[in-house]
Order: sequence, then structure tokens, then C-alpha cells
Amino acid sequence: MNIAIIGAGIGGLTAGIALKKFGHQVTIYEQAAEILAVGAAISLWSNGVKCLNYLGLTEKIQSLGGQMDSLAYIDGLNQQTMTQFSLAPLYQEVGQRAYPVARSDLQQLLMAEFGHEQIVLNKRMIQLQQYPQHVSIRFQDGDHSTADLVIGADGTHSITRLHVLGENRQRRYAGYVNWNGLIAIDEHIAPAQQWTSYVGEGKRVSLMPVAGDRFYVFFDIPLAAGLMHDPAQYGNVLQQHFSHWCVPVQRLINCLDPQHLNRVEIHDIEPFMTFYRGRVVLLGDAAHSTTPDIGQGGCQAMEDAIYLARSLQINTLGLEDALRRYQNKRNQRCKELLLRARKRCDITHMKDRQLTEHWYQTLYSEQGSHIMQGILNNILGNPLD
Repeated sequence: MNIAIIGAGIGGLTAGIALKKFGHQVTIYEQAAEILAVGAAISLWSNGVKCLNYLGLTEKIQSLGGQMDSLAYIDGLNQQTMTQFSLAPLYQEVGQRAYPVARSDLQQLLMAEFGHEQIVLNKRMIQLQQYPQHVSIRFQDGDHSTADLVIGADGTHSITRLHVLGENRQRRYAGYVNWNGLIAIDEHIAPAQQWTSYVGEGKRVSLMPVAGDRFYVFFDIPLAAGLMHDPAQYGNVLQQHFSHWCVPVQRLINCLDPQHLNRVEIHDIEPFMTFYRGRVVLLGDAAHSTTPDIGQGGCQAMEDAIYLARSLQINTLGLEDALRRYQNKRNQRCKELLLRARKRCDITHMKDRQLTEHWYQTLYSEQGSHIMQGILNNILGNPLD
């Protein structure tokens, strides 16, 4: 088939690679004039890594991933370790390590694997028109194209979703702002091979190792949406919100270059079950925009991509049948994970103070099994189990 993918993010690129391996002619249209990674890094859990293994990228993703051997929660105010444990039992259970990875590194890997020459930049799709045997695509610059199938991988602000659902879906503010970036590993802040989270007051400061002897760092602060902000002041803002926190957090903030920090107001979209209409289908954030609180956003986009490509390959009763099977396989799992992330978000960021304080207390008696079971529940159910 001649397939057009709208959006050159992680989901769109993964789908393009998989579909090309099955012999389809694939073109990716990206509205940006230059592809830039959105966010500093991504938590690539074992199910996401397996999707890349399936595409033959095992050694390449290993070279980009951080060596994350353990996990710890630390009281951000007094620096007391609440829990700390090895992630080895989790990796043994699922058969694959997790790899935190810089988004730019991952995106460059996927673009190279797909082929830069088949990514058309500066092409903002503004309209789709379906016909019995093809879809017509109109772009903002006046160009037109046609495809047998259009895949909407155009993110949380998806235009393709409007076509599929026939209505706009408003984003829901999750209640917190996230700052994220990359710094050189500093073991005075956190161990080099550990996912370390400092928590307290509904706030969170996390560090994950990625390749290149770097930490992916992020700060979560419950704040109102729409506040004025100046990138030059990001460091000062973080200093104000964490002025009374422990020494490692202060050291971390002093290491930051405000010009290389990203600020994101976190949103999700109420889950829905319709992923396709005719010859147009959704994947990734276009289909299930979620908060990052369980680290499954990118992984679910990859799962979508692999299952969609496989559904088109192994089902022979026609395109509609293959798309319906993809939708019915993916929509319930994505809904469950979206709602699970929303629940975790509310607890972590003190939507209910009593629940959050209770969670902090449970961390002191946590030996690792409960947290790893939660992560395991997110990983299992993927198309490559």
C-alpha cells in the first residue's frame, strides 16, 4: 500500500519503519521545518524496548540507553532514604531492561532507520477527504497528496483526530508544571546507575541515567495553568520552589543551564475508543494523549505502531477489518494506562493531601515488590509478550 503518516515523532517513525519492513511504500509528512525533540528524554520501559528489538534495533538502542540498575525515593526535605532497591527482578520477569534515553538520540536513530529522504518537512496537513479507494491530503502550502491509508501520528493537538472523531477533544490540565533537561552525571546528587526521585509537598525531583554520562532530570510542581513564564528565569523559579529542600537538590538546581530547560504544562485527554474512520487511523498521543506519570506515553505509541503494522500484514479480509482489529486490540489497554497515569499523577502531586501523605509513609516500608509489580502491570499486555 501507499501509506502517508502525519507526524515524524516517535510513534510515526516507529510505524514507518515497521510498515516499510512489510513492503509498504511510506511517506512521513511533518509540519515543522526542522525536527526537534520535544522534551529532554523519555522513560523507555521494557515494552517499548521490545518494540525496537522487534525492528532489529537492539544494539543501537542499547548504546543510547542509560544503565538504570536500581530505583530510590528520597525525602526531598531531609534527604532520608524512603526506599531503595534493585530493578533486576523486574528485568528478569519481563526479559528486557529498561533504557531511559535522550529524545534527540532516539529520534535521530529512528529517522536514520526510516530514511531521511522519505520525511517531508514543512508540510502542515489541514484537510483530509476520503474516497472509496484512497484519501486526499491537503497541506497548508497548497500542495495535495493521496494515499491508500493515512496514519495520524500528529500528537496531542492532532488534526487527524478531528477527522476521525468528527469533533474536537479538549485537553485536561493535570495540575502541574514539569521542567526537564539533561546534565552531566554528578554522584553528589544521585548514584550514576539509579533512578532517583526526591519527593515532598506534592513536588518531585527525578534523575535518570541516559547515555553519554548524563542524567535526565525533571522537576514537577503543582501550579495553576497559564502562568506567565520567562525561560531566562527558570533557574530562579526552581530555586524559589525548592529553597528549603536538601543539599543534593540545591546542587542540582545550581548545575542547570536555564536556556536548556524545557517547561511543560502537563495535560491529558479523556480516553475514547474510536481509533479509525475509513482509511484514516490514529496512533500515539493522537489516539490516547496521557500524562507522563507512569512513563508509558512513548512506549504506547511504539506498541500502536507495531500492532498496526502487524494487523495490516496478517489479516487479509481487507483494510477495514485490519484497522478494526488494531483499534479493538489497542483502545482498552491505552484507556486503562491513561487512567492509571492520571491516578498516579493525582497521588504524586497532592491533589488530595491525605492520600499523598499516606503514599509517602508507605514508601518507608516498601521493599520494592509493590512498586515493581505496578511497573510490571504497565509492561504486560504489550503486543510482543
